[in-house]
Amino acid sequence: MAIIYVSALRGARFPLFTNNPHPFPQLPIPSRRSSKLNFRSKGFTPFARYAQSQQDPFSSRLQDGIENFPKLGDDIVQTSINTGPRGPLRLAQGIQAFLGVGGEWLADASKSTNSSAGLPTQMRLGLLSPQYLRRLFERMGATYIKLGQFIASAPTLFPAEYVQEFQNCFDRAPEVPFQQIQAILREELGRPIESVYEYVDPTPVASASIAQVHAARLKGSQEDVVIKVLKPGIKDILVADLNFVYIVARILEFLNPELSRASLVGIVKDIRESMLEEVDFYKEAANIEAFRNYLEAMGLTRQATAPKVYQHCSTQRILTMERLYGVPLTDLDSISSLVSSPETSLITALNVWFGSLLACETFHADVHAGNLWLLRDGRIGFLDFGIVGRISPKTWTAMEVFLASIATEEYVSMASALTEMGATNKDVDVMAFAKDLEKIFSSIQDLDTELIVATARDTTTNATAVSANVVVDERQMNALFLDV
Repeated sequence: MAIIYVSALRGARFPLFTNNPHPFPQLPIPSRRSSKLNFRSKGFTPFARYAQSQQDPFSSRLQDGIENFPKLGDDIVQTSINTGPRGPLRLAQGIQAFLGVGGEWLADASKSTNSSAGLPTQMRLGLLSPQYLRRLFERMGATYIKLGQFIASAPTLFPAEYVQEFQNCFDRAPEVPFQQIQAILREELGRPIESVYEYVDPTPVASASIAQVHAARLKGSQEDVVIKVLKPGIKDILVADLNFVYIVARILEFLNPELSRASLVGIVKDIRESMLEEVDFYKEAANIEAFRNYLEAMGLTRQATAPKVYQHCSTQRILTMERLYGVPLTDLDSISSLVSSPETSLITALNVWFGSLLACETFHADVHAGNLWLLRDGRIGFLDFGIVGRISPKTWTAMEVFLASIATEEYVSMASALTEMGATNKDVDVMAFAKDLEKIFSSIQDLDTELIVATARDTTTNATAVSANVVVDERQMNALFLDV
């Protein structure tokens, strides 16, 4: 198999694969080819038109601010009422957490100052250093631990030292004492714990931001299970924190209307809704059953599974599930001892997940190492369905039309599809939008390009590798990006 590296811009390389040993038979020798096409200078026209429509941006913004201020005030008041007394309590807890971690930093800083080495570089950042910021997030509780998990999952957005440090937020949140877990179990079950479970391990298997997981064995059937228990008071904490974040987002969008282009408030609303769904285990149980039904309907039960839910000992605050034994997909050494081809297992996991986008009413939206396991029998185990995503049939239909319209260059259909899937304002002029799209695609075709091709043959495998670099005029590319 030959590997082709195509560079669309200087310094960017994207691997493509082909079974054709001569993937570019049409290219003449020498393998240096220039393509000169006419670039349309009118590519700047949309930008100029939009600029003309904003002749007095300050007056327009002031007028919009005056009109929207009463609505902002009502929104803040209503959100504050919904938060209730939890808001001041969380503020006090935040101050306490800040002072606590600040005290730890001062103590560590004084020790380092007395040493010959002096204050380490990371400690000079104070509470913004990775270690102390992670401690602050953990003290602040569930909402901020979730934020820490986001940091740990986004190595392209955050520095490596922060990503590494916040890995500790996965399944290593502060534990709730077992006495409190027992009290929740008795309250939710409505009967003695011993009448349902043979035993419950007091040492948690995992302690996440929202819930704590304990191993157990069912009474009678002797099946190994895990009990996911919602941490006490967690819903109140989430409501208070997320309402505060929502108010901040609303104020930021009011002060800077340009932020509305990034849908800041909409994103915060989605986060709030998804996290509040996560504290309702009835919904998680339904999500698991939907995924298991998808695997059954598609004949994928030999490739993947999700834990069985035991409904008779599950409630809104506790979830009893089949215990699956395996290792996270990131544990390469353990995976290699279970299967001969770890790559095949990863591809299977991806195929099952992508299939759920189309064939399941919900899809797993929190796939990380702690939630995706390779089981002892070689199957992929999907865990923790607290956060799921949904793609409406309307959006899928619009996506199909959009992809088809790209191939046929039908720009009106393309514009309508983008509007249908919510990529634009609802009151957009579809015909004008279609003309702008046509101009963009025409500009792409008119780019001046230079293709440089090099080949190499592996003497041991006799495989041919072809490397190609496409050099694009940067001025034309910048003009194109302005139009986009």
